[in-house]
Amino acid sequence: MNYDPAWPKRFDSIAADLRARGSADWLVEHIGSTAVPGMRAKPVIDLAIRISDLEDFETHSAALEVVGWRRGSSVKTHPVMILEDDGIRTAIAHFFVEGEWDAVHQRVLRDWLRAHPDDADRYSHAKCDAVAAAARGTSSYNAAKTPVIQEIVDRARAARGLPSVDVSDK
Repeated sequence: MNYDPAWPKRFDSIAADLRARGSADWLVEHIGSTAVPGMRAKPVIDLAIRISDLEDFETHSAALEVVGWRRGSSVKTHPVMILEDDGIRTAIAHFFVEGEWDAVHQRVLRDWLRAHPDDADRYSHAKCDAVAAAARGTSSYNAAKTPVIQEIVDRARAARGLPSVDVSDK
């Protein structure tokens, strides 16, 4: 789907609700393709939430579940909650502990893509190719786009003096 200029406002609304129902102390940022102006993306808002520790997440997750957020993801490196509307995924909240925040590769990638339109375009094309590969049954969507993400994240992290990390956390 082409970039939708309404995505930042949707993020603002979802982020305000997360802070109101979770913790007012949470820092919530827009990540993922919908956070990169001009980038094609699925209309799913990805959010990074900075929590003090995992107990902070556990303390507040039940209040989020009451309004429709559910735990569940194949991500193994951090807690994730999903929000759906009539069975259609509309938002994904990724919770990261404070000590990891500055090195979270999703945030590093978002910042890099915003500052490097050529890489944003390359990633956008990789996503389209991944959709085609998934439709042909030759690869999953995530597996098909991961090599391009890995290469871009490696450069972005190196530019910040950060070591490479495996972007595939499933």
